[in-house]
Amino acid sequence: MGRSTKVSGASVPKQATRQRQNLGSYVYGIVPAGTKVPADVQGLGDPAGKVKLIEHEDIAALVSDVNVDQPLGRPGDFLAHEGLLDAMADKGPVLPFRFGGVLASTEAVVEELLAPHHDDFKSALDQLQGYAEFVVKGRYAEQTVLAEILAESPEAQSLREAIRGKPEDATRNERIRLGEIITASVEAKRAMDTQMLLDGLTGHYMQASLRDPTHEWDAVHVALLSERDDQKGLEKAMKEFGERWAGRVDLRLLGPMAPYDFVLAQG
Repeated sequence: MGRSTKVSGASVPKQATRQRQNLGSYVYGIVPAGTKVPADVQGLGDPAGKVKLIEHEDIAALVSDVNVDQPLGRPGDFLAHEGLLDAMADKGPVLPFRFGGVLASTEAVVEELLAPHHDDFKSALDQLQGYAEFVVKGRYAEQTVLAEILAESPEAQSLREAIRGKPEDATRNERIRLGEIITASVEAKRAMDTQMLLDGLTGHYMQASLRDPTHEWDAVHVALLSERDDQKGLEKAMKEFGERWAGRVDLRLLGPMAPYDFVLAQG
């Protein structure tokens, strides 16, 4: 059976050269064939590898050469991986790979990855056409929300008074109980505020994926799959929420980026 395969963006090293240098093909993700790689993006490694496309029919893998004798995970490697995928997501659909995916050669990229998974990759790319991921992060203003919790919980008020000005050792149980009330209250507020945000942003995203909090005072941490053309509309809706929650929640909108939370290519 015939196969259409092309490598663009750089010449392919001869196999003997690859073997002598012990090079492998590091795979960042999958994009439509013919996608233009921005001239200013760089791959991982030191020196940074030149990013190229390995095409098979109407899909392509974003790859760069890496020396397999050098371990991945050096400073900057993950940022280079993520930065490349986000740069590509700003241009069109991309299926991100997990950090650290290496195949033996450009031929292996086609034979072991692109050809056997062609239909699944093509279908996913078609579904992502016009979409990118945006991440909403919000952090509570600690003193503001703590005041809310104390106003809502007579027990918390009583415990706060009981420990005021007293040694930690003498009020250990009270401090533990107060901490439990605060933690539970923040979790309840986080769930309520996240749902409020998602309801308010209805129409500006196709899918949403809740992320785990990264800090005990996180208010919102959610990924949205949104149309790139609606970015200004999403930003406007976020600004309105920011004004509504001014002094209570510090909101940030990150993106566009590769849709890590919605599709992760598996080779």
